[in-house]
Amino acid sequence: QVQVVESGGGLVQDGGSLELSCAASGRTFYAMGWFRQAPGKEREFVAQIIWTGYTTYYADSVKGRFTISGDGAKNLVTLQMNSLKPDDTAVYYCAASRHLTGATMIPVGAFEYWGQGTQVTVSS
Repeated sequence: QVQVVESGGGLVQDGGSLELSCAASGRTFYAMGWFRQAPGKEREFVAQIIWTGYTTYYADSVKGRFTISGDGAKNLVTLQMNSLKPDDTAVYYCAASRHLTGATMIPVGAFEYWGQGTQVTVSS
């Protein structure tokens, strides 16, 4: 049985930091990623890490502020979020993919397994 479980959300002030963690189990995965959905908006890509070469990709809105890292052997991934802004407020979802692309960025549709999400709220 596949499980994807996030942890680490919460409330933080503008300019603060949070770290999210995620563990995936039950299958072999080739990449993991983070997505978020704010109230009234569509789910959007945040960051992904491909275990081949530990290649990372980021949305422009979080580059330089967020860092994705992890352990491919254990399917553990973290998202370190610094300089948080109220616009970062959203439910953050972890996802895992069995889509093998080498080091090419994986499209959102290729993430087959999703966690339940964790709330991140940034107060102004």
